[in-house]
Amino acid sequence: MPDVFDRYGEYYDLIYLDKDYEKECDFLGSIFKNYSSIPVRSIFDGGCGTGGHAIPLVRRGYEVLGVDASPVMVNRAVDKAKRAELEIDFRLADLRSLSLNRKFDAAICMFAVMDYFITNRDLEKVIRNVRKVLKEGALFVFDVWNGLAVLRILPEVRVKVMEDGGKRAIRWVYPELDSLNHLCRDHYHLIVTEGGKIVDEITETHTVRYFFPQEISHYLEENGFEVVRICPFLDLGGKVDEEVWNMTFVARAKGE
Repeated sequence: MPDVFDRYGEYYDLIYLDKDYEKECDFLGSIFKNYSSIPVRSIFDGGCGTGGHAIPLVRRGYEVLGVDASPVMVNRAVDKAKRAELEIDFRLADLRSLSLNRKFDAAICMFAVMDYFITNRDLEKVIRNVRKVLKEGALFVFDVWNGLAVLRILPEVRVKVMEDGGKRAIRWVYPELDSLNHLCRDHYHLIVTEGGKIVDEITETHTVRYFFPQEISHYLEENGFEVVRICPFLDLGGKVDEEVWNMTFVARAKGE
């Protein structure tokens, strides 16, 4: 998988400045408390990005190892951890070819990481590799686009403006739906200004896959997991239907 966050990653934290990572870590904590059959102390963070989840999780007392396929994102995660004076193991790695000689109490792949594995073969590779780094009874938690909602609501053009420290990012997203292959090609146009002048302009395409609940359940069950909860993102007690765009899967690692 090419580094789709190469140049876009330079401005990732600015674009998602409004993302509430603390609330998402509260959500993860609730999942661990309600569904884990073992105490959760160590967490594998797959597709860790710039450390948005890893840093608050470590502050809460967890040990986290984070991997990402983007050098830009990993470098930023390392820098942020150093500035926060936290010791976090961030590594450059592709989840499809992951090989770690240790096992964790839980694994997370947050913020649509799994959507970037657009073929059946790659999806299975990732699920198998995550299972290999988990103890029996450990949880695997991730969120994906819900195909039920994608095909009912349909993706639309979106514009987002974020500003911080005198730097302003204006991002347009033009979606192109490929329903036969369960894909959406998001064409990004990003303009960054500073002091009223354009300092950067980026055009990229990110291809993501949307999934259906029973489809994901099948892949999990065939590759060493049992599904224990499917819910709307950030709503552990909610129900997934055609109105829920982002759904969360909670799966438990079965005995090997």
